[in-house]
Amino acid sequence: MKNRTLTFSIFRYNPATPEIKPHMQSYQLDETTGMTVFVALNRIREEQDPSLMFDFVCRAAICGSCAMLINGKPRLACKTLTRDYGSKITLMPLPVFKLIGDLSVDTGTWFRHLSIKTRAWIHTNKEFDPKALEERMDNATALEIYEPERCIECGCCIAGCATANIREDFLGAAGLNRVARFMVDPRDHRTEQEYFEVVGSDEGVFGCYGLMACDDNCPTQLPLQWQLAFVRRKMAVAGLKR
Repeated sequence: MKNRTLTFSIFRYNPATPEIKPHMQSYQLDETTGMTVFVALNRIREEQDPSLMFDFVCRAAICGSCAMLINGKPRLACKTLTRDYGSKITLMPLPVFKLIGDLSVDTGTWFRHLSIKTRAWIHTNKEFDPKALEERMDNATALEIYEPERCIECGCCIAGCATANIREDFLGAAGLNRVARFMVDPRDHRTEQEYFEVVGSDEGVFGCYGLMACDDNCPTQLPLQWQLAFVRRKMAVAGLKR
């Protein structure tokens, strides 16, 4: 079977050269067997336009760097096969995050702010003893912690979130998933009231519209719908107690 010729319509804009207005630029490429959007972008940059900017690290859907809008939906370029699309594919940068250039956005600063805002570390009054044996944990609890830890911080859930696209202070599913991870960790000694101070507002769990685009767009298929419901129930009870 003859390979198709694909047309990629790609968003172009470099903030360092504001005199060149944002625009869409088309590139044509012969499709190869098993081609991903990531492979196509590398070929375009190597064979046609070395100025094209996009991010990648692992090429294995682990780092989350290559997230972008593919035909309007947040996806990982390295995990997206061109054969699943028509002959024209539109690529744009993720919304919400600061644009670096073309398809490259700054998710790192956003997630660093998220970690600080949610205080994403173990809170305990225990004095650290470097000679003590590490604390044991039953398998069921360890698995509960592991599940939200699978987040690769790609930003797909944030880019697809209606609230995050409206207000920049919203923690989004990534933030609430992060909080859920510490809520089930027996080593964290924060009370529900202390968690309420972090996420018990419209910047946190009560700002969610419940459209569940985050759950639909997560490339690692995290159960974000369940995590959001878990945190919301906890915070609703904490709010009533206040």
